[in-house]
Amino acid sequence: MPARKSLHLPEIELSYLEWNSATESKKEAEKVPRLLLLHGLADSAAVWTILGNYLSNRYHIVAPDMRGHGESSKPETGYTFASAIADLEALMAHLNWSSCHILGHSWTGKLAPIWARQNPDRFCSMILVDPIFITKLPAAMKLTLPIVYRKLDCLKCMGPFATLAQAEAAAKQSGEYAGWSDAQQMIFQHQIEQKLDGSWGSKFTIPARNQIFAEVMKVAGLTEDIEIPTLFVQPEKGVNRMDWQMQPYQRYLKNLVIQKVPGNHWCFLTQPETFNQTVANFLEGARQ
Repeated sequence: MPARKSLHLPEIELSYLEWNSATESKKEAEKVPRLLLLHGLADSAAVWTILGNYLSNRYHIVAPDMRGHGESSKPETGYTFASAIADLEALMAHLNWSSCHILGHSWTGKLAPIWARQNPDRFCSMILVDPIFITKLPAAMKLTLPIVYRKLDCLKCMGPFATLAQAEAAAKQSGEYAGWSDAQQMIFQHQIEQKLDGSWGSKFTIPARNQIFAEVMKVAGLTEDIEIPTLFVQPEKGVNRMDWQMQPYQRYLKNLVIQKVPGNHWCFLTQPETFNQTVANFLEGARQ
């Protein structure tokens, strides 16, 4: 199981999970490949528990709670791609990692190509798990955001809920927790909390939600060629089902493998066996 650790930065405290950090020497540590796991909107590092445990005998793995999520700080402002990437750069410096394999899901599946464009030397390989909104979105979409906030599956557990039982009932209706396995129940419990007024809701904050969506709308994720070996994990019931959605990835990612897998947007929770093997196979190929 992973260890919970924290990195104190000038503006925020970044909480993260770490697997396989204990090594006999610095020389031995350098031989262990490194993997950075980035969660999607309204989630936390806990969603990578199944994958992290599966790969922990082969990789040194770190999964941060992105700012505004989980156990990390939740400032009122500062939810740009630039600030998120700066947090990750600081985390890699803290870990003494010059490069690693980097996996991003959903919102961080858009962040990863932006980061790769800015600093490709950080990436041994890149894995994009059902990214969202890779293109720049029209300003008119801002008018529909209140509807999006109500309908988007990843936000259905934000609350507030009068009781924990009501929050749990809502979770069971969401795609993220379809099947309600022991692991999913643990993740739900990690991502929910009781508020000061006695209600229950997500640890993800409204300022983070609003500012991340604004940033996702105005910034394009792919604008130039990227040569990094990249795996695109395409769930059969995910958000990227149409040919036109895949075109930007096929155009700009010059070393791209697309792998279709069963499951929904959270295939790593709903179909973890297939997902874990898919990622493991790609990483092994990228290492070779």
